Amino acid sequence: MQPVISAHFDSGNIEVVDSSQHENIRLRIRTDAESDFLQWFHFHASGLSGQKNTFVIENAGATTYPKGWENYHVACSVDRQTWTRVPSEFDGTRLRWSTEADIDTMWFAYFAPYSMEQHADLISAAAHAPGVHHEVLGLTHQGRTIDYLNVLPMTDSDLAADEVSNEALKGGRSATAQLWIIARQHPGESMAEWFVEGWLDRLLDPDDATSYALRQLADIHIVPNMNPDGSFLGHLRTNALGVNLNREWAEPSEERSPEVFHVLERMQRTGITLALDVHGDEALPYNFIAGTEGVNSWTDDRNRELINFKHTWTSINPDFQDHHGYPINQPGKANMTICSNQLAEQFNCLAMTLEMPFKDTANAPRPSSGWSPERSVRLGASFVDVVYLALTKRLLIKGS
Repeated sequence: MQPVISAHFDSGNIEVVDSSQHENIRLRIRTDAESDFLQWFHFHASGLSGQKNTFVIENAGATTYPKGWENYHVACSVDRQTWTRVPSEFDGTRLRWSTEADIDTMWFAYFAPYSMEQHADLISAAAHAPGVHHEVLGLTHQGRTIDYLNVLPMTDSDLAADEVSNEALKGGRSATAQLWIIARQHPGESMAEWFVEGWLDRLLDPDDATSYALRQLADIHIVPNMNPDGSFLGHLRTNALGVNLNREWAEPSEERSPEVFHVLERMQRTGITLALDVHGDEALPYNFIAGTEGVNSWTDDRNRELINFKHTWTSINPDFQDHHGYPINQPGKANMTICSNQLAEQFNCLAMTLEMPFKDTANAPRPSSGWSPERSVRLGASFVDVVYLALTKRLLIKGS
């Protein structure tokens, strides 16, 4: 019996060249629709039991980020709940890995996926938590919802639903700070939504003292998935129209980039004190912050804020580090179509991009799992402490 390969499901992506031989299952990653981006893959394989099965992605060397395959190992699951890593080899052209076990069915992916069903569960759970307002800001090109959560303070009675006025839920409360978290502009960067899950789980815990205190300091605005169409279609970087959303922030449009258009419109209504745009980086084996040093409005005060923010996170969670990252832009050289740069300039705020790896982390390697959903969740949970400290320091500075 020859292996059966399928990617016809939520976030699936693979093309079968030849699956007639267990020892040479030949595959190709397909491009995002209407674009040349390709890197994300996610597929199901069955008929594997009792055989040594070798999978080969033949166009790995022609993907958008070929350096992403160096020291990379494929994510694998037998139950779609727990994901481990399979040793993989990249020869500059092909990515290859093998399995040999008494298991008939396995799933493989570039990183542990976060399906649109999981997204729906995340939104449903958060929307019914005390003090949380859910709203659909608009629809994508394919008619999927752009989900937005506004998290408000908890009271001593844990914000029974009838104690929160409609006006407050719609942003009528005057808060000290406006905190925005958006994730997954690039849909293949699924670790970003795992991060948001960890952030939300802790933020909405009524028994967590730091979360409780943070919610008294800020209106918190969250878009867990900026690119629902691309996520469902198994894209790496673009929406259904082939548009890279993180190059749309200077002039978004409802026709081309409704995801950015509607989110930015809401940001302009609330203002921003601090913003985090959550991503994944294919090549670098680190968690790091990319700042906005290249914007025209950059100041020494904002630079100190950024440095303190990164140092604080490093001290709270050793999976985060601030030694490795992207080159810093020179003043006035920022790409203003990118989200964090545009927000920093437009709102005169501390706006940052968080990057997480697809590989293992070089500073704290765990070969069996690499960078994983669990570690992404933990990093998201630790963000509660970092933001609380950043905002209290900021308030103390302003009040002194």
